[in-house]
Amino acid sequence: MRRFSQRSHLVTLSEINITPLLDLAFVLLIIFIITTPLLEQSINLKLPEGGQPDHKLNPRDIRTVEVTAQGTYRYDRRPARLDQIEAQLAQDFRFNPNLVVYIRGDGKTAYANVAAIVDRCQRNGITRFSLRTEPPKR
Repeated sequence: MRRFSQRSHLVTLSEINITPLLDLAFVLLIIFIITTPLLEQSINLKLPEGGQPDHKLNPRDIRTVEVTAQGTYRYDRRPARLDQIEAQLAQDFRFNPNLVVYIRGDGKTAYANVAAIVDRCQRNGITRFSLRTEPPKR
């Protein structure tokens, strides 16, 4: 006859240890906290001086197109070709008729690159756009 029951060896653990899951969650949180500011940076453009201070707009109504000095385009901080930008702006304008396009062109870029964006906006019925500048230095 055995002194100890076999049952004690077959008892399963009915609780889940969540410590490793919490560790993973905290690591992911730290990674997102560190990488988010890096994703929010835009390209470094030297905007021309001038212009007036603008009135407050709803941030959901604003789309930004940037033109670098080399003539490459970025749509909302992502590199894109001109035809991709036009298609995305047309789609956004269909869903939001209050759409305003901010065009940020580097001061050294060719005027034709900025004019191409303005032309594509007008072609799709988008008449609310703003050519962004640096405020004048006082």
